[in-house]
Amino acid sequence: MKEKKRVLGKIFLSTLYLSAFTFGGGYVIVTLMKKKFVDEYHWIEENEMLDLVAIAQSAPGPIAVNGAIVVGYKLSGMPGVFAAILGTVIPPFLIISAVSACYNAFRDNALVSQMLEGMQAGVGAVIASVTYEMGAGIIHSKSLFSTLIMTGAFIASYIFDVNVIYIVIGCGLLGVFRICLTGRKQQ
Repeated sequence: MKEKKRVLGKIFLSTLYLSAFTFGGGYVIVTLMKKKFVDEYHWIEENEMLDLVAIAQSAPGPIAVNGAIVVGYKLSGMPGVFAAILGTVIPPFLIISAVSACYNAFRDNALVSQMLEGMQAGVGAVIASVTYEMGAGIIHSKSLFSTLIMTGAFIASYIFDVNVIYIVIGCGLLGVFRICLTGRKQQ
């Protein structure tokens, strides 16, 4: 029981920390979740992190909350889900509440505007890092099927400007087809 409370506390504090210091949306938090949950705590494996990201992206709602739900559930079931959600939601709630109270003062402030533009550049770098790390993980897995899907999705999106919804649906159908064809791996 004491160990479970300790894990719940770590889940809550980890997601609280990640949520409080992540600027730029859901994709930025993916790298930080990987560093915290895969590299530092070793709670989940890297391939599970890829699955987590896929689930978090395809489920409705913010990717940070969805990712926290999956990690919390894997580690501690429903209590883990509640701890992770609470830790993920508190910082943005408090920050947005404070910003909305002071919005008129911040709206026309040149310093705040410059600071936000600088943060956008940092967010772009973090998203590029996430893309590289996840793509490299797929390529290093030596799965030709996964590499072809990743390449095809990139080409469809970047070159042919196919709507991302169709790409996600198509990739999901390819995954289901592959599982039906080869059979599901035994856990």
